[in-house]
Amino acid sequence: MKAIVQERFGPPDVLRLADTDPPEIGPDDVLVQVHAAALNPYDWHMLRGDPRIARLMGGVGLLRPKTPVVGIDAAGLVEAVGANVRGLRPGDEVLGFCPGAFAEYARTTADKVVPKPADLTFEQAAAVPMAATTALRAVRDVGEVRAGQRVLVNGAAGGVGTYAVQIATALGADVTGVCGTANVELVRSIGAAHVIDYTTEDFADGRLRYDVILDNVGNRPLNRLRAALTPKGILVLNAGGSPGRVVGAVGAMLRAAVVNGFVRQRLRPLMTRQSRDDLLAVTRLIQDGKLTPILGRTYQLVDTAEALRHVEQGHARGKLVVTVR
Repeated sequence: MKAIVQERFGPPDVLRLADTDPPEIGPDDVLVQVHAAALNPYDWHMLRGDPRIARLMGGVGLLRPKTPVVGIDAAGLVEAVGANVRGLRPGDEVLGFCPGAFAEYARTTADKVVPKPADLTFEQAAAVPMAATTALRAVRDVGEVRAGQRVLVNGAAGGVGTYAVQIATALGADVTGVCGTANVELVRSIGAAHVIDYTTEDFADGRLRYDVILDNVGNRPLNRLRAALTPKGILVLNAGGSPGRVVGAVGAMLRAAVVNGFVRQRLRPLMTRQSRDDLLAVTRLIQDGKLTPILGRTYQLVDTAEALRHVEQGHARGKLVVTVR
């Protein structure tokens, strides 16, 4: 099969298209014929082994990548299932977390995929897993957003941001989205009651205060973010930082954890999770018409490195997707 592989940590240039053997599945596994895969900041973190402290924390690899085929978000057809798998059969259309997603086939487990909503294309479906479930947890679980609250989403035009705006709006919040000039109308169109263009206005100037702030960007120091929170507001930290860091966003989260012990505001990091329940929750929102994947540019598999360079720059509009078939 064709796959995008990496043999060492580094920038997107280390990626190459190669012929590899399809993954072999065990009794609890599912083999997915990938039709489309989405890109996430998670992918460049894994590609670079960045921040470097992550290499000591397991999961990434210490001296070389633990997983040679990159990617995690995928949508496609079930090709084969293991002997212990129930509820899935070859030919089913699915989306979910599939390690090694930038390939013609990817192996996962049955609890990491769910049925693809019929109204979604494979490209739209691939854009759902990580970004939509992250937004769901940020807004519903960590941010504890309720109807009538003032919610601000920093980075509202990105992958997580576009989902977060829609989910917070569906929960009845008064949502403010922060984005660049080119994306103001997009953010307004997906439900934001107010849109701040960060090139002309600073949301953290203290003039307005919000019950919940979801920070997907990390371009404001903690004290400035706190100045934009109500006295008992919740700050949800989901900023991935930029390449080339030793500690990166881990340091910001640790600082927030320390400060959290001394203030009435609640400063909460958003941790990565891959949950079937979360996947089912976001697909229900999609089927109910409350959530729509927002796609940016679509790439071919051979152009995955170029797509990841775009993601690293931090200004992606919606979700970037690789078409595999």
